[in-house]
Amino acid sequence: MTDNQINFIGWILFVISALGFVVASVGSFWSMFGSIFFLVACLVFLIPFFRKK
Repeated sequence: MTDNQINFIGWILFVISALGFVVASVGSFWSMFGSIFFLVACLVFLIPFFRKK
């Protein structure tokens, strides 16, 4: 596996964990806010993997 593939898999796992945090925080505004913020941050880090080089 290349370094890019390993990095991509790592960020996908972070996104999955962020989704788990979102589900677990249902009912708590501040927990939901933090979970969504974490999810968005993970998605931002995935942008370079989908850009044309």
